[in-house]
Amino acid sequence: MLRISWTAKKTNDTVLEEAHTTRLLISKIRKRQATFFGHVMRREKLENLVTTGMLEGKRSRGKQREKLIEGLADWLKAGKSLEAIEATKDRKKWRTMIANAVKQGT
Repeated sequence: MLRISWTAKKTNDTVLEEAHTTRLLISKIRKRQATFFGHVMRREKLENLVTTGMLEGKRSRGKQREKLIEGLADWLKAGKSLEAIEATKDRKKWRTMIANAVKQGT
């Protein structure tokens, strides 16, 4: 489209600047994760327990994985993960939080 040779040593950032566009994939993924998380948290079933990590049992050894809720709380700037969980109960509030995070582009 821009007729840039594959042998040309240009960074991805310079190509994006020439195309007058930005990276949108990460924000789209985060938005879809947040909407799915809100959907799951409004239901009181097994999926809710799994995503919040309230299942009984032992933790696995080694470095613990980052939880979905912690990543979303950081992205939404909700502070703690409990604030994000409480915000999912009110659908309008949750959608405005998602819309604000998408506008900020973080």
